[in-house]
Amino acid sequence: MRFTLKKEEKLKSKRLIGALFDKGKSLSKYPLRLVYLKVEHTSDYPIQVAFSAPKRRFKKAVDRNRIKRLLRESYRKNKHLLYEAVDEKYVIMFTYIDENELKYVEIEEKMIILLKKLLEKINS
Repeated sequence: MRFTLKKEEKLKSKRLIGALFDKGKSLSKYPLRLVYLKVEHTSDYPIQVAFSAPKRRFKKAVDRNRIKRLLRESYRKNKHLLYEAVDEKYVIMFTYIDENELKYVEIEEKMIILLKKLLEKINS
């Protein structure tokens, strides 16, 4: 498996994002929150993903963009955990909920824990 995050894997549809927040289920491992929903989408990839950092907590766009970049990178390196175990199509949103920016290593640890939690929920 290639460790890339292509354009087709990114969640951009406003309709799907709206459905995700209306009907989706949530998991969290501080400082990350994951909202997921099993839904049919047009992408060839089984999972479409989006990342967010709230403007309320991070006033400067530079800070929000850095956090989203760290989230994307940690997901990109560990998405193989999901792809190996998932058959259906899902949309996922990661949100950073802490007010302070953590180091990349800490974010990646929490991301791995959260992905494993998601797999447990999906498979049960």
